Amino acid sequence: MDVVVIETPQLGDRSYLVHDGSVALVIDPQRDIDRVERAAVKAGVRITHVAETHLHNDYVTGGLVLAEKHGADYLVNAADEVSFTRVPVTDGQVLRVGRLSVSVVATPGHTHTHLSYVVRDDRHDAGTEAVFSGGSLLYGSVGRTDLVSPGDTAKLAHDQYSSVRRLVDSATPEAALYPTHGFGSFCSIGPASHQETSTISEQAASNHALTDRDEDHFVSQLLQNITAYPAYYAHMNPLNAAGPHPAILDVPDSVDAKELGRRLRAGEWVVDLRHRVAFAESHFQGSVSFEYGRGDNFTSYLGWVIPWNQPLTLLGPLGEVEKAIRDLARIGIDSPDAAVGPEAAVLNVGALAPESPQASYLHGDWSLLLREREPADVVLDVRRPDEFEASHVVGALNIPVYELLGKITELPDARIWVHCATGYRASVAASLLDRAGREVVLINARFRDAAGIGIETTQP
Repeated sequence: MDVVVIETPQLGDRSYLVHDGSVALVIDPQRDIDRVERAAVKAGVRITHVAETHLHNDYVTGGLVLAEKHGADYLVNAADEVSFTRVPVTDGQVLRVGRLSVSVVATPGHTHTHLSYVVRDDRHDAGTEAVFSGGSLLYGSVGRTDLVSPGDTAKLAHDQYSSVRRLVDSATPEAALYPTHGFGSFCSIGPASHQETSTISEQAASNHALTDRDEDHFVSQLLQNITAYPAYYAHMNPLNAAGPHPAILDVPDSVDAKELGRRLRAGEWVVDLRHRVAFAESHFQGSVSFEYGRGDNFTSYLGWVIPWNQPLTLLGPLGEVEKAIRDLARIGIDSPDAAVGPEAAVLNVGALAPESPQASYLHGDWSLLLREREPADVVLDVRRPDEFEASHVVGALNIPVYELLGKITELPDARIWVHCATGYRASVAASLLDRAGREVVLINARFRDAAGIGIETTQP
């Protein structure tokens, strides 16, 4: 048995191609299935089965499209209410994929109908095993249990506690563990590990979901660790249950200067993908900054902040626009209305629209705040509430970036200094404030450096 890992770091997820050298099972594929297909071609195998561990809440699946394209069996829990033809599977069922046996294990917790798959290679006397746990057992923790409904959260947490134990008992201690979530995904919860690989025995010895012998204590701790998750999650499960259509990854024709100007004046969402400092120094009034390529923040935060199903224009170098379109397709944001490129045109932003680009807000580090802050100025912290509670600038206001759009009018009529943990979320927030006509200064610096230069902060 060979397992090919297909990473999607932009969402903190992994998909898997599991094969015996001839035929393959794909587990939890992302919507851009070309990556899976390339892996299959490289391995010289034919895709005969595609399986979902659950109806995903953080991305649009490519499972249905992949299965239909390759004539593969599409394995989905028989209890899931879906609008497409699938091969229904249930707890305890064993399927064959070439010489691999695939055991279906019910592991409710992340969702009510969550499944895991224990795959065994019968070629070896010892029967090497791999466990594909989706959003159940993760490296160091488990999948969050609050995505179904508030009323189900506690019960699902109890289910999660039981499910991970059942899953461990369904496999050998040496079995390799392959979760879908837990690599930065908002679908994970608790003290997730940063390790790249693990086994069932390692998790049994270290994962708090398995080492905590008090179920009520585990549930209490899990519920205390629940934090906000992206707003676009609300749309993923319905899209997946309905059966997503193929992703459209083509770059549309570039918008001309007149049309770009019209969109800006109409208040449409024009997203500038350039570096946040370049945006602060010169940008079109009304555009917003979602820097592309700095860590893995772009997809989640754009889908979280910008209202769903709104006209969207991407402004940036052609290569970044291409990547952004792929990233957004994974969360159901299809075919942005226009893309502007190539790079030479973007750098010469003044040539793109009749309006001149503006340099509308200052940016700097914490020392700028020390030197130029006036008594009436506001320090706005756009981190999550749990981050703010751990430590914050004394006297700062806290509005998470994902709530800012609806609360801008509640802010005092004063100059606003905005910061986050590293500068990324602050740059998004600063552009939203600028778009609303507020006077803003971007603190493009790490929060952890504030106290060291004399900014008064609460103690962690």
